[in-house]
This record gives sequence, structure tokens and C-alpha cells, in this order.
Amino acid sequence: MNVIANETPAATGADERIVAALLDKGRLKEADLARARKLQDEAGGDVLDLLSRLGLVSERDHAEACAEVLGLQLLGLKQLPELPPELPSSSSLPLRFLKQFHLCAIGESDGVLDLWMAEPWNGYALDAVQLATGSKVRPWVGLRSEIDDLIERWHGQGRSAMGAIVEHAEGEAGGDLDDVEHLRDLASEAPVIRLVNLLIQRAVELRASDIHIEPFENRLKVRYRVDGVLIDGESPPANLTAAVISRIKIMARLNIAERRLPQDGRIQLRVQGKELDLRVSTVPTAHGESVVMRLLDRETVVFDFHRLGFTDEFLPQFQKVLELPHGILLVTGPTGSGKTTTLYTALSKLNTSDVKIITVEDPVEYQIEGINQIHVKPQIGLDFASALRSIVRQDPDIIMIGEMRDLETARIAIQSALTGHLVLSTLHTNNAAGGITRLLDMGVEDYLLTSTVNGILAQRLVRRLEPTHAEKYPALPEEIEKFGLRRFQPHGDIFLYRPRPSALAPTGYLGRTTIMEFLVMNDELRRAVMRHAGIGEIEQLARAAGMRTMYEDGIAKALRGETTIEEVLRVTEEG
Repeated sequence: MNVIANETPAATGADERIVAALLDKGRLKEADLARARKLQDEAGGDVLDLLSRLGLVSERDHAEACAEVLGLQLLGLKQLPELPPELPSSSSLPLRFLKQFHLCAIGESDGVLDLWMAEPWNGYALDAVQLATGSKVRPWVGLRSEIDDLIERWHGQGRSAMGAIVEHAEGEAGGDLDDVEHLRDLASEAPVIRLVNLLIQRAVELRASDIHIEPFENRLKVRYRVDGVLIDGESPPANLTAAVISRIKIMARLNIAERRLPQDGRIQLRVQGKELDLRVSTVPTAHGESVVMRLLDRETVVFDFHRLGFTDEFLPQFQKVLELPHGILLVTGPTGSGKTTTLYTALSKLNTSDVKIITVEDPVEYQIEGINQIHVKPQIGLDFASALRSIVRQDPDIIMIGEMRDLETARIAIQSALTGHLVLSTLHTNNAAGGITRLLDMGVEDYLLTSTVNGILAQRLVRRLEPTHAEKYPALPEEIEKFGLRRFQPHGDIFLYRPRPSALAPTGYLGRTTIMEFLVMNDELRRAVMRHAGIGEIEQLARAAGMRTMYEDGIAKALRGETTIEEVLRVTEEG
């Protein structure tokens, strides 16, 4: 394999430097470190090893900190071949040793052995390998689970971590799946518990936002949504479908006997040092219940406009509308386009001691200190409209409505805006101009709309390129013409970027950013609304007043190397 030489790290004090790096980056809490130190005093062992075993630090955070502190390279499983390389017989190491220290020889050149390690700071393991093989060692950093999978694939029986769990669970599946007590027993067996925990753990490692568990006739399909795109994951066998789904329903406190109606629940748990909220949704399908779990990581969400993708040219205009004392500010886009996060970010900026903020949401996704958040419960009559009628009497300054779903909710929001409140809400429309026509179609009177709506933000999420590996290339003349790139860069050579896989980002993308357009109401637009102009005319007037469309914002970000043209085209209607 092609390698860049890594020097063997000085192990002395490396573990403490890695702990310090984890603390600095906010990947480790002081309280968790104190807990590990206490256990270390009682039982001995290495503090980093204890943090990993107790699940107080995620494998990826641990690996990234190791690579940074020790000046080593991080390798991903996908960067290694399917079959083990030919190595000198002197380089072979006992399987038990490989598993104990989570390391694997992945290549050899010029008498130097390339060693993939989860604990490259472990001087004992490095010395032992050098002594046993008589070779110098060049360490590479990896995730413990990926190294364990590779050891099993190259030197064991070829099973993955899931395969090993399934082997123990196979004998326990089956029986009468209509018997609720039998289902409860199946879901409480250790292998099934470990299997569901592994699915959630994999999602955390992949930075997934959702886990989809879908039963089909002959198999159970597991998929993870990573940066907005679904990818296949390793799936348990079909005969464990009932046990796996029952386990998730028990964790979410749902009724496991009810399999004919959709159910919604919530799981709160800690995985690899992260406090997670999982929103669980089940729906009956032809071959059983389909389950989707939405992962909300309370600790990593950052309410910062620049991190969301707001540019320096765009932000002042948005903040100006946000700081108006009353009126309505709408955020539009399809499900999963980051509307709620944008609203939370706006609220966190408005959240000062001299204003009262009340939100009505379904459900409350993130809890913000100092904001009164109401979770609607339609089953007991607490819907958006009834909650809104009550909170107006609570003397709020700012109201956030999770979504304007019907005319009644829209009318109360407009009434609130007319009586001196600032109202923030979301709508499901494809673009900013569509927000106006949607409200008119709902039955909102045009004169009320023009006197209350201050601005409409439309947005989409695109995958962000991993900056250290993104590949820059000159744009072809056809691309320049097709996408109108000269509008954005009138002179000089035009360059675009494409993703290149790395250990940190196997797809070449890492996280997401927002592309957006912001329609600010002016007198010209108000006149157009009064005569019920179409979406096209409203958009034309907004662009004449300086609005940049989502497509244009996306192309500008592609030229800056933040994303790719393909991503922009994937989520917009143009091109």
C-alpha cells in the first residue's frame, strides 16, 4: 500500500496529552474524566482505555485526538484491501495478541511494518511488536471497531461484530410471535439488546441523523442517513425482525402488542460519551413494522449562523428583519432541510433577559435555557391552535410556532403579529415566493398577509466537502456555460471541487451546510400580493430587489469549495 511515513510516537505522557486534547475540544467532560480516574485508582489500568470501555468517549473522537496529538495518520477500513497483504512470516502475530491490543499489520516496506492501531500511545504494545517481529514499526491510527472487524475478516472466521452477536441470538429467535410475553422475552435476551445497541452505536460513529429499520419478506434492511443521503448498513437476519423491533419499542416505552397502528416514542440514552435523544416512529407495513429513529445529539448542536452557512453578505440582512419588534418571519423548505435548527439559532440570539419567548412545537427537539417550550399533544386537545390561543395571554414578546399547518394556526399567528408580537414559524414550500402563495391558498386574507409578513427564508441542506481532501479542478467550458459560472466570477480561471475519500470522511463529504434565499417584503411585493400575483412574478420582483436564489447561493458556495455543483443540483430545481 502507498503510505506516508509516520514516526513511532514518544509514548511518554502521550495518553495525558490525548486526554487534554479531548477536554479542549469538548469531546470529554470533566465529570466523566473524574469518574474514570476514580475507577483507575481503584482497579488500575490506563485512563484512555477506561474512557473507551466505559463509553465516555466515542471511538472516532478518540482516534482523531490520537492522530492529532501524536502526529500520525488516520486510516479508515474502506481504505484497506479486502484480502490481507503478503507479509514475511516473521511479521505474523498471535490472534489473541491482535484482539487484546486492537492492532493489525497492514503492510511492510523496507523492513518497516505498518501497524494499524486503536491505541498508538501504548508503548508496551509497540515494543512487543518490534521485539516479536524484529522490524521497525510505523503506526497508523484507526477506530477500534473497524480494526476488530479487520482482524476477524483477515485472521479470524470472517465474522463482523454483528455476525458474532447474531450467532448467539439465532437459537433464541422463532416461537409464537403473536404472544406478547414471548416477544418481550425475546427482546430482553442479551444478544438482542447488544444487537440494537450496536445499530445505535454504528449510527453515532457514522454521524447519522436517522436509522431506518425496514422489514421485507426475506430480510430485514438497516439503512443510515448520513449528511442527508441514505447508505446501507449491515443488517440482522430476517428471523430476528420481531425481536429487534420489540426491543426498540420497549426502549421507547411503546405498546409492543399494538402492531396495526403507527406509534411515536422517545429514547434517551448515552452512547460513546454522547447524550442522545432518539425520536422513534413505527408504522405497519406489509411485512411487519418499519421503524425510523431520529438521532438528536444535544451536545454537538451549535446554534451559530455562520456554522449553518449564513454568509457575511447575507447575515446582516437576515438579522435586520429578525430584530424588527413585531411581524412574521417564516422559514420554508421540505422536511429535513434544517428549518427548525435555523429557528432555534434565531431564538438563541433573541433570548435575552428582557424578552419572554414561548414556543409551540411538535415535538420539542432541543431544550433552550430561558425559553418556555410547549410540546403539543393533539390526543388530549392541545394542538397548535389551542396552545397559541392560551400563550397569547401569557404576555410573550416572541412566539415560535413549529409549523403553520392550517388556516386557524395561521390566523392566530397573524393576529399575534398585529398585536405587537414577533412570530417565527415554518412552512413546507419549495421556495421563498411559494410561502406567500401557500398562505393565500390556505385562506389568509391578502391585506393581513401584507401587513404582517416581514420576510421569508427558504433553505436546503447540501453536503459539505471535507476541506483537507477536496480535489480542485479547472471547470470545463461546457460547465461554465451550462451553470452560468461567469456571472459569479467574471475574470480569471474558474475552478470547481470534487470529493475525495479519506479516513475522516469515506464519502469525501463531512457534515452539511445551508444554501438559502431570503425574500424581504417591500412595497412592490405587497402590491403584487394584493393582486394575487403568481410565484414567478413574486420571485422576479424579489430578485429585482436584490434576492439571490438558492441555486445562485449554492453555485457561489461550490466555487468557494464548500460543496459541489452536483450537490447543489441534487437539492434545487434548477440546472
